[in-house]
Amino acid sequence: MELLATLAQSLLSPMVLAFLLGLIAALVRSDLKIPEPLYAAMTIYLLFGIGLKGGAKLDGVSPADFAGPAVAAVALCLVIPAWSFAILRRFGRLSADDAGAVSAHYGSVSVVTYGACVAFLEARQVPQEGFLPALLALMEVPGIVVALLLAQLARRAPAPALVPARSHAFLAPGFEAAPWGKLLHELFTSKGILLLLGGLLIGLASGQTGYQQVGPFFDVPFRGVLTIFLLEMGLVTGRRLGDLRSAGFFLGIFALLMPLLHGLLGVWVARNVGLSLGGATALGTLAASASYIAAPAAVRVALPQANPALYVTASLAITFPFNLVLGIPLYFGFASWLYAA
Repeated sequence: MELLATLAQSLLSPMVLAFLLGLIAALVRSDLKIPEPLYAAMTIYLLFGIGLKGGAKLDGVSPADFAGPAVAAVALCLVIPAWSFAILRRFGRLSADDAGAVSAHYGSVSVVTYGACVAFLEARQVPQEGFLPALLALMEVPGIVVALLLAQLARRAPAPALVPARSHAFLAPGFEAAPWGKLLHELFTSKGILLLLGGLLIGLASGQTGYQQVGPFFDVPFRGVLTIFLLEMGLVTGRRLGDLRSAGFFLGIFALLMPLLHGLLGVWVARNVGLSLGGATALGTLAASASYIAAPAAVRVALPQANPALYVTASLAITFPFNLVLGIPLYFGFASWLYAA
């Protein structure tokens, strides 16, 4: 009953309802549109705000308290793309490029999904460790690199039998990936990484005293900005629903089941490295999330022949709304059960 109450509360939150409004608006072909400059400004605000608040909360945190969760977080984003790639190749029969592209998205994390989780926990007054945004920044890149490396290695091996024609259509003979220097530059200078890490460093350097000077701007308005941002995400998701046909039945199941498994695994790992109830929910959400900011940029550089209808549709049109509407309360419910046991 408690889980059902949590699900109902989540479904009726302004953030989820705003996302659903955007989804409906896109489906009925409304002329509702968030101006691009406003969308860009909200992205900067959310990314920098998450980093800044996390950096300020790191003030006074012992490295010993941070080390275990950091190792666990990095381990998660190394193994998740590895087994995702193997499943997509073996059972999904995707090409090396397509499997690598999809795995890169699930090996990385979604800042917006994390922001929704933070709002979910704050609404229930459930605290989380101050270094969670640092874990978010740590988990952004390694999974992408692992997935791209696996794609490079698999491209040299024979493709699995019965690969659908749609996978071969996006492979060019003699194709060579972009140089790794260019790829790493793209990753580490991307807007998401730069704002998160920059915000963390500024928050850490200024500490709680410095953060108090700008706190009113980043605390109270955060949920309101996130609500408008999720309205735009609903519009974007609604426009991509038509791509579900090309994604295929298997990829649709993958985009629902794998995040659920990753989320439960993340919660279990968090419990075993000593995180609190809120920290376990947040780490589970991060493990379950799929990137649609950093990963698409990296994939465009490293795997330009991969089919965007597969990796963008899976991460944005299926996994993101699943986590937003059902996933976060499920991970919280599982964490509550674990911590009560």
